[in-house]
Amino acid sequence: MKIAQVAPLRDSVPPLHGGRTEQTISYLTEELVRQGHEVTLFASGDSMTSARLVASCPQSLRLASGIANPDAPLITLMERAFSASQAFDLIHSHLDFLPFPLARRCGTPVVTTLHGRLDPPELLPVYRKFSEMPLVSVSTAQREPLAWANWQRTIYPALPIDLFSPRYETGRYLAFLGRLAPDTALDQAIALSLRSGIPLRIGATVDPTQIEYYHTVIEPLLDHPLIELVGELTDSEKNDFLGHAYALIAPYDRTVSSAVELIESLACGTPVIASSTAVASEIIEQGVTGVLCKNFDEMLAATDFVPLLARSDSRQSFESRFTAERMAREYVQVYQQLLGHSLSEDALHAPDSNRLAYSEPR
Repeated sequence: MKIAQVAPLRDSVPPLHGGRTEQTISYLTEELVRQGHEVTLFASGDSMTSARLVASCPQSLRLASGIANPDAPLITLMERAFSASQAFDLIHSHLDFLPFPLARRCGTPVVTTLHGRLDPPELLPVYRKFSEMPLVSVSTAQREPLAWANWQRTIYPALPIDLFSPRYETGRYLAFLGRLAPDTALDQAIALSLRSGIPLRIGATVDPTQIEYYHTVIEPLLDHPLIELVGELTDSEKNDFLGHAYALIAPYDRTVSSAVELIESLACGTPVIASSTAVASEIIEQGVTGVLCKNFDEMLAATDFVPLLARSDSRQSFESRFTAERMAREYVQVYQQLLGHSLSEDALHAPDSNRLAYSEPR
């Protein structure tokens, strides 16, 4: 199958810093190529991929200097992808609603994965206007504000099976991984550490939009011998950080639409203590791979329950549900569904001599 992956430009694919969306796009793209598909990645020029790369700016917008209007390279990126639509069986967009006007007029099927929150009220009129657009969610809970939309499937973010190595010995500290923002509730994780007496290590970055929250709420709580702010972690650092943890603490609130950190923890064999939000309950098996809690007291009690959980069950859950291979195959099923199953499996991989050859617009 000939597939276009259209990525945001704020980070490279894969990202050098943060960029959960770009990381997922990278894992999906590489796995699609590995499975024999012909993939073109539309992304920033500093992206690294085994697919064909088409770039509209030399660097990710996070790193680029001298760009007064970041919308300009994004418009160029969308035009390059959609003007070459006849070269592809399908276009897979990760740009939320921005390409919808182009997608509506495109003769090639377009599917969009929505990676973020959908509850801001200003989004509703846009998605209503383009209600026919095929969408993929990253959790079932994410769909709630737009339950009526044209959802094709929920496909969870996933990881290469060999990215992390599981560790089966009981860890020495609680771990927190993610953004420092009100919806991830690091203050509750810190309180849990202080009440339980178990050290807490924090692998996190400050959300740029939450600097005031960090300085007023979180920073005063860090001055304690049990609390250690480790900072942003690479994948190799996460392997040790999560693998040696007693449990991952995820007191996220209900507005969180995706929690890749939980999947990373399972891949390392580390159980999770989480608030019983809808997203966490989709990933964690209660009493098997972690403990889902309704309140702080239940989270405190759960710290005593962790040694009873077999860490091998966490790893097994990852291998059966959250690998990049599985994610790619689920996306291919969506692609085929949108193509109306009109292409046989052989045709999906075979070159088409009648197809318009791809040429990058000038």
